[in-house]
Amino acid sequence: MRRYVVFGFAAAAIVLSSGVAWAFVTDNLVPIHGGPLEYCKQGSPGDQPIACQTDNAQIYYFMQSSLEQRDKDVVTHVLNTQYAPTVLDTHYDGTPKYDGSGETDIIYQEAPVPGSDDGFTWCNDPTHDFGCDQQYVRIAGGGEYTNGLTCHETGHAVGLVHGQLANPPVSNQLTALRCMRKTVAPDDILGQNNFENIQGTY
Repeated sequence: MRRYVVFGFAAAAIVLSSGVAWAFVTDNLVPIHGGPLEYCKQGSPGDQPIACQTDNAQIYYFMQSSLEQRDKDVVTHVLNTQYAPTVLDTHYDGTPKYDGSGETDIIYQEAPVPGSDDGFTWCNDPTHDFGCDQQYVRIAGGGEYTNGLTCHETGHAVGLVHGQLANPPVSNQLTALRCMRKTVAPDDILGQNNFENIQGTY
């Protein structure tokens, strides 16, 4: 049985005369300005993960046949409800491209994941210092794509990192990181801090 830790959400807000403005918590999307910068590089499951941006805001994704239909439904739901409202423009690619220029940006699959993690994301084709033309999101075989885990691994595929790599560094379990917490709740969402970092970077 999978174990998830559920945390409450406490948003930091500043009340203004015109309403409520969200307070920026931390920069957790590469390049981390003023933080530990590591250039995007080609990886594989089991490598030390290095988060990379996609090569642009047009996100084309494909789900391999290793995903059950319920998992595909979760991926579609998360991309439509969490990432499509950002500046990222998400599209399903029914004819994925695995090499050359214009590769499909994110490939979702289900297969064994090294170590104790439930999911892993890696870059297959770096394009520039912090960008990647194609990234893989893998959820452990025999596992299940949940909203929170899908949001988390997709976050890595667009460049979001854990709290301890952010600037300023914060706890990996800081509530404001929402689905980018190291231990994520099954129904967690993107959250305002991650949303603002996407908006400000892409």
